[in-house]
Amino acid sequence: MEISIEISLYPLAEENFKKEIWDFIKKLRLVDGLQVVTNGMSTQVFGDYDLAVHHVMAEIKKVHHSVDAAVFVCKFIGGNRSEVEPEL
Repeated sequence: MEISIEISLYPLAEENFKKEIWDFIKKLRLVDGLQVVTNGMSTQVFGDYDLAVHHVMAEIKKVHHSVDAAVFVCKFIGGNRSEVEPEL
């Protein structure tokens, strides 16, 4: 089973907030079997359900250990929506 996850990370810190975001994204990109796409608003992760959820949650936990306060906004959508054409 496949999943699509959209994630927005908002570190509540004045310093190095961009570094925290890019470190999070880079770690997910290292996982074989996951497709990670970024834009100015969020990061999308596509792949096997268990693999994607496991690694996303592990990286969220790491951020919460290293940053005093960070907010994650996540959407979990069943199926791989990476190549779904919009309906007209």
